[in-house]
Amino acid sequence: MKKKKIAYLGQGLFIVLSVFLMGYLLDYAQLSSVSYSAQMVFKDNLPVYLITVIVLLIVYLGLYGLTNRFFISTTIFYVFFGIYGIADHLKVQYRSEPILPSDLMFLGNIKELLSMVKLSLIIWVIAIILVLAALCFVLEKQYGKNLIRFRPIPRVLLVLLTILSLGSFYTSNREGTFNHFVLNKAGYSDFAANINWSANSNGPLLTFLTNMHIDVMDKPADYNKVTMQRIVTKYRNEANKINQNRPNNNLQKQTLIFVLSESFSDPSRVPNIKMNQEVMPNIKQVKQNNTSGLMMSSGYGGGTANIEYMTLTGLAYNQFSKSLSSPFTQLVIKQKQPLNIANSFKTTAAIHPYYGNFYDRSTVYQKFVIQTFRNINTSGNLGLHYTATADGGQYISDDSAYKEALWQVNKEKGGQFINLVTMQNHMPYTTNYAGNQFKASGKGAGKNLQQVANFAKGLNMTDETTKNFLDQIDKLKKPITIVWYGDHLPGIYDGNKMSQYNVQQHATDYFVYSNRYALKHNYGTKKLSNATEVTDPNGFIPLALRQMKQQVTPYYALLTKVQEDVPAMARNSVGGNENLYVNNKEKQVTPNNLTKKQKQIIHDYRLVQYDLTAGKGYSRNVINK
Repeated sequence: MKKKKIAYLGQGLFIVLSVFLMGYLLDYAQLSSVSYSAQMVFKDNLPVYLITVIVLLIVYLGLYGLTNRFFISTTIFYVFFGIYGIADHLKVQYRSEPILPSDLMFLGNIKELLSMVKLSLIIWVIAIILVLAALCFVLEKQYGKNLIRFRPIPRVLLVLLTILSLGSFYTSNREGTFNHFVLNKAGYSDFAANINWSANSNGPLLTFLTNMHIDVMDKPADYNKVTMQRIVTKYRNEANKINQNRPNNNLQKQTLIFVLSESFSDPSRVPNIKMNQEVMPNIKQVKQNNTSGLMMSSGYGGGTANIEYMTLTGLAYNQFSKSLSSPFTQLVIKQKQPLNIANSFKTTAAIHPYYGNFYDRSTVYQKFVIQTFRNINTSGNLGLHYTATADGGQYISDDSAYKEALWQVNKEKGGQFINLVTMQNHMPYTTNYAGNQFKASGKGAGKNLQQVANFAKGLNMTDETTKNFLDQIDKLKKPITIVWYGDHLPGIYDGNKMSQYNVQQHATDYFVYSNRYALKHNYGTKKLSNATEVTDPNGFIPLALRQMKQQVTPYYALLTKVQEDVPAMARNSVGGNENLYVNNKEKQVTPNNLTKKQKQIIHDYRLVQYDLTAGKGYSRNVINK
């Protein structure tokens, strides 16, 4: 009996030590600093850390109740939270944000996710899991009978306690709830403007749990039917003014192509990075002679689908709640025919040379009423025609993607909308292309200089094939306009502090190109100069319509005013301001720097965005007609 008591006490002590250790390790995974983690855990935010420990303890006991085997539950506990910690660390490293509930949908794409992780890390994780499993088997067989075994009722109660405790966090952001009260008393700091700050301060686990409930947007104080009617009237009048100087009123006669070039951004523009030769000479020439500039991205190292969402809808990611981290998967799939540029065309197509269920694009494009979607999951009449990779790279090349787009252009006699999302230059940047002439130097990449060189070679191949694509488009006898842009920088510039180079590391390249036929027949513009130096993804629709000399609806009149009169905007990943505003001189400005007129336009924009996504939809049936 005495031996059993000692064994039980040993179990209890081990469980307590385990949850305290795991709580610290999760903080370390988020912060990547032993000293900073110790300061946050044991000094600055001890009560919040203790809540994390309690949550971990409840989960541990729930696993114990579920399995009724100490060593099995212990192994599951360490493996699960170990993998969670590694995943959080990698996401912070590449994208400057923690693991969030919206990321769980990627579990359906685990094979594709693993292809983006270093093979050595995967091997190490598998090896550790196998060792733990073997150790668990041996220990359970030898000592398991001498340890605590619960009766059925306590087991059920432990599992229920775990489910109810975790589920209670769904209302943790709602005032008056028990969890909200406890978190506030403990000093939980909800940095509404910056999800990564919340995770740094409170730990990644509590940040994950408190973001289970999604608030799409905060409701503007003056939101009501009368306000929305006034805004529609206001921007219908604005549209009438704009349309006086726009000769084209039938978008069906034109072809508009959006090209999202994965991770495309000039490495020579990154601070503390120097390339041995020019990476993108052709695209720089195109930018010099055509409408072009820089695009402020709301992502770094990832977030492609969020940029794509802004481009297709004209809505601003930074105006959503911070808990809404993926509009495609958290918003669009729940909407009925959400407003987007494809609504303006009778013929629409999407092309993405990767898995169609990534970011749930197959469902999203159906919601957008995009008629066809070609990806590597589709076959037969909807299959990709071109699937070659680039010089042994792991993804389908941009050359193949452009050929697919040309096939779609030639398939239709009249106008159409095409959304092309490429894949060639996606992470990881471990492919050593044969005959790579590029070398990178400088402290901006830390230990990733070879990755920068590999990335540069991929960009250079994109540069060459983009020129060929434009040459082919110029030969076609119908009006075509292309909006071409990079979605974000790759997450390989570890040597630079984001707080110091926030703007530079969120600026990518873009251009708008009208082919010769469009220019000759007054369906296009060679080079716009007003408000083009720095824009945002939500500014591409009005820019394209201006380039095409196309008349606008009240909604696109609003987007035109936002694009022309308001600084480019993005969701901020640094500091306490949720919005990153950047003027045409590439300088960050604060909301206090905005004029009264700019603030009014942004307020109108926010009202419309709320109405279309979270509100009653008062304007939905009239604002885009």
